[in-house]
Amino acid sequence: MPPDPQTPETPDAVAAVTPPAAPAPAPNAALAAWRRPSAAIAAVALLLLGWQWVETRSRLSDVREELAKRLSESDAVAAAARTLAKQTQEDVQALQAKVGVLDAKLAETQGQQLALDAMYQELSRSRDERLLAEIEQAVTIAAQQLQLAGNVEAALIALQGADARLARAPNPRLLGLRKLLARDIERLKALPAADVPGIALKLESVAVAVDAMPLAAEQRPHAELPTKASHSPADLSFWQALARDVWNDTKQLVRIERIDAPEPGLLSPSQNFFLRENLKLRLVNARLALLSHDARSFKEDVNQSRLWLERYFDTSSRPVQAALATLKGLAAVDMATDMPSLAETLNTLRNFKVAQEKDSPPPGPRAAGKGAGGAK
Repeated sequence: MPPDPQTPETPDAVAAVTPPAAPAPAPNAALAAWRRPSAAIAAVALLLLGWQWVETRSRLSDVREELAKRLSESDAVAAAARTLAKQTQEDVQALQAKVGVLDAKLAETQGQQLALDAMYQELSRSRDERLLAEIEQAVTIAAQQLQLAGNVEAALIALQGADARLARAPNPRLLGLRKLLARDIERLKALPAADVPGIALKLESVAVAVDAMPLAAEQRPHAELPTKASHSPADLSFWQALARDVWNDTKQLVRIERIDAPEPGLLSPSQNFFLRENLKLRLVNARLALLSHDARSFKEDVNQSRLWLERYFDTSSRPVQAALATLKGLAAVDMATDMPSLAETLNTLRNFKVAQEKDSPPPGPRAAGKGAGGAK
């Protein structure tokens, strides 16, 4: 307790009250304590523990930061993976749809391939069979040209083309057909050929000259040549000269001539026009018959044209006489030539074709094998 300020302090009382002071530690004792090994070890241990604690806290902090970083990266990777998985799933679905379409197209292509194989097997034949078909067609065309139109040139062209195709074929079995074709070609070349272009030009020249030919109805009597007078006009008197002129004019009023030919047909101007046009048509028909080698029609048209010229046109004029001479010469042209028949060549060709088809194997097994291969 603190001393009462009213009470006087005595030396004894102060001594009795004041506790004795503790003795001060000696410095040597403290140094001695620190010099002990246990104290040094304890201090070092404390220092190590403190350093370890600080290092551990630092490492734990780094680990926390690294873990947080890794976790954030893992979240980002997981989100990207989910997005990629979703996109991959969509791509897989699209690919599955495309695969389905491709499967359908593949099935359709396989069906088309099978159909094409069947068509190929149906249409494809061997080289000899195709060649025989071409040769048969050429010989048939040549026979039609000879029998229907009498066109020797077209038949020769067809037979020569067939012979050229056979010459390029390496099959020695076709030599017999080549011999038959060579014989037919020689027979056609030996036929007498009419000058078709020349005859056509003559007919055209006559048709062009029809418009300038005079008709028989338009013929005028020939004027009489003046007779030599016994007296010159100077010797005659006025009355004698007048009487002579009157007599000459009177004789001109009536003229009598002898006509040896039949009486010409009298036609109106419109009928004259149609006569000339019909004559031109007859000449054009004759030209067409010539080009088609129709001898009967050609001669009928030429003869009818001659009759019209002789009956309705003035045969004393030079154009009509030239036309009649031309038509007479054309009517004498012999176009009725017996055309050779190609029946033997056609029969031989067809027999050879039948034998070739019998020798060739049927295309059924090959088509079936190819169809199975395409299905695989």
